[in-house]
Amino acid sequence: MTQGAGQGPEVERTATLRDFRVPAYVHEAGPYVHSAQPGEVAPPAEETYPEGYTPTERDLPVINRGDTVQVAVDPETVAAPQSDTGQGPLYVVGDVHGYLDQLVAALQEKGLLDADGHWCAGTARLWFLGDFTDRGPDGIGVIDLVMRLSAEAAAAGGYCKALMGNHELLLLGAKRFGDTPVNSGAGTATFQAAWLLNGGQKTDMDRLQDHHLQWMARLDAVEEVDGHLLVHSDTTAYLDYGRSIEEVNDTVRETLTRNDADEVWDLFRKFTKRFSFRDEGGADAVRSLLDTYGGTRIVHGHSPIPYLLGEVGSEEDDDSTDPVVEGPHVYADGLAIAMDGGVTMAGKLLVQQLPLGT
Repeated sequence: MTQGAGQGPEVERTATLRDFRVPAYVHEAGPYVHSAQPGEVAPPAEETYPEGYTPTERDLPVINRGDTVQVAVDPETVAAPQSDTGQGPLYVVGDVHGYLDQLVAALQEKGLLDADGHWCAGTARLWFLGDFTDRGPDGIGVIDLVMRLSAEAAAAGGYCKALMGNHELLLLGAKRFGDTPVNSGAGTATFQAAWLLNGGQKTDMDRLQDHHLQWMARLDAVEEVDGHLLVHSDTTAYLDYGRSIEEVNDTVRETLTRNDADEVWDLFRKFTKRFSFRDEGGADAVRSLLDTYGGTRIVHGHSPIPYLLGEVGSEEDDDSTDPVVEGPHVYADGLAIAMDGGVTMAGKLLVQQLPLGT
């Protein structure tokens, strides 16, 4: 299950915008193609790729503010109902990407951890939305913390749980399959190359142990809690894996159990899609998930809020400034809550109590 993989040359990496790479196939709902200039609208066409393309060669596009429908929302009127089960308050955490110190500080600020970094929130419930590693300095430290908090929270009558993100699939694939060629649908690709170009850290790979791999492989992909449908990616690709939450989670786990490189690559590829909920038709995309899996609002990570808001320009824009993220972004007619504060691009690691307004 956890065969060794060639790790390639040691690469010194820093968490910069330049490291934020995504495949060309992720833009399933947006009007842009990667070769277009900012603001250009691409004509409808089937996706094409250059020879030898791997899903790490393209940057996220520049998104104009007008491309995201922002809705003024009164949280008192649209927030999902509070739990009536006697359980503690519900919190969610956006993408962490190895930023352990920022995570501990954010959890302490919300009163979930004490000064020594231990669970102190009693019966509170905490959900991580995935992407624990890559780009930041200590992805394995983040996983170790989440695993420890799961035990501490359970002992206190609460819980700490986590969803699978595309970077968990990427790290699993890099470890299991290394440089084994996979059928990307657009030439040769490997998990090892994709992992490195997406911010993979050699220190994480060196410290990765079997219990980390087993933990990642067993993570759920979708959950519904107190009327909130929790997923990692802002995509409708979950519908490809089942018509119920249980079916999706079972299918994902079975795919990983079979340990087929091409199957895992396809899973990674679909979980890497994004931007389905923004722009025209975004609310309908959200409703397709809510109608299938339940819930009144979807909560996701994956796509950084600075990109959804158009606050980050291209790499070549010398006048660009660090994004300002104050909290979650509500959009898609108030049906979607984005939780990736863009910590990898000097944004903010978000920890939020749900429903909003509490």
